[in-house]
Amino acid sequence: MSRPRRSVQFQHRGSNGHHGRRPSISETSEGVSEPGSPGPRTMNGNSESTQLTMSPSTLQKEPKPQSDYEKKKETFITRTIWTFVMIAGFFAAMFAGHIYILAIVTAVQIVSFKEVIAIANVPSRAKNLPFTRSLNWYFLGTTMYFLYGESVIYYFKHIVLVDRILLPFATHHRFISFMLYVMGFVFFVGSLQKGHYRFQFTQFAWTHMALYLINVQSHFIMNNTLEGMIWFFLPASLVITNDIFAYICGITFGRTQLIKLSPKKTVEGFVGAWILTILFGFAMTNVLMRYKYFICPANDLGSNFFTGLHCEPNPVFLPQEFTFQPPLLLHSPPRTFHIAPMQFHILVFASFASLIAPFGGFFASGLKRTFKVKDFGESIPGHGGITDRMDCQFIMGFFAFMYYQSFIAEYRASVGGVIETAIQGLSAEEQIEVVRGLTKYLVGQGQVGDGVLECLAGVLPRRR
Repeated sequence: MSRPRRSVQFQHRGSNGHHGRRPSISETSEGVSEPGSPGPRTMNGNSESTQLTMSPSTLQKEPKPQSDYEKKKETFITRTIWTFVMIAGFFAAMFAGHIYILAIVTAVQIVSFKEVIAIANVPSRAKNLPFTRSLNWYFLGTTMYFLYGESVIYYFKHIVLVDRILLPFATHHRFISFMLYVMGFVFFVGSLQKGHYRFQFTQFAWTHMALYLINVQSHFIMNNTLEGMIWFFLPASLVITNDIFAYICGITFGRTQLIKLSPKKTVEGFVGAWILTILFGFAMTNVLMRYKYFICPANDLGSNFFTGLHCEPNPVFLPQEFTFQPPLLLHSPPRTFHIAPMQFHILVFASFASLIAPFGGFFASGLKRTFKVKDFGESIPGHGGITDRMDCQFIMGFFAFMYYQSFIAEYRASVGGVIETAIQGLSAEEQIEVVRGLTKYLVGQGQVGDGVLECLAGVLPRRR
């Protein structure tokens, strides 16, 4: 047996535990973070402190983070600049002509559709389903084809129905649109994959909701523009000014919270903005009624504010005589005053813009809270997405169209309507008889010469 080795002594670890083992990351970082303390010992027990070498780039100070005040100031400046840019662009397009407003509305609905679809998208699943996004855009294109076609055929019948190429598309427009939709529907059903059913049907329903809330309502805004620039500009300006008045009244004397979805909205601001919006509507309507460019339908898309439009104004814009009996002066004679009926209609427009249209914004706020996003997008610096600025405009434009068609519009026989009736309801021989009859009438009224009647007699086929 060998003797036990009693004199063998093991070297004790120091208090910092660095002898005989590699220092941990936390210990190393601790030593580096305290330059005044002794550095870690080396493996042989020496107490020499390690020298840290740092590159020049490391010695540079990191940029100081912005304070909340600086961030708010920067956001306010950006928001203000882009506000003036949008206002200038809006007025420039409005004075340039109806076609430019239609282009802006088209761009707005496309971008808004993209933003609304994006917040419900799941990239990881969409990556495995390559046709999901394509179907979204296909349904958008089909919907726009149908809605734009309806507007073009309705307002420009006198052009579309007399063109040999456009006539088949006009007469069968709705059937073509329906078949395009059915093709997309069949493709959607064929693209369903096991394990993704819930996601695919959610996207399908979400797409149709976006099409209704954005594109269908935008379609009525475009119709408002074609009916007269006033029916586009007045509702839009009422919503914008109401939002500004609500903000001013809210920060001035707002105390009572209006709705939990928007904590900054107050009852006082809501009511104060309603009153001020009505006053603004009266003043703005009085100005716009003086210009035929605003009150005439868009019978010429090439016109602008400087060339103007010509039409017989709707009676709603002409001053009429009204009699008023003061309730406190029953024995006095009734008083008579002249005012355009549009000044009464503006009460309804301003009230809707103040009391109902803001709920479009509340709806959008609830939608954003559902998906836990601050804004729909970043299309407008400082403002968020296009949808964040248009959430109240969609429902206001929809209301303006319905109110106009129900209480203000005049339904007269138009050239396009007569041509449509003749094409769809009369045979070719009957249409020729209509041409002969109209020609004889115009000759008798002295509107055209006798040579026109003789020319038609030689060109048109003889009666059977």
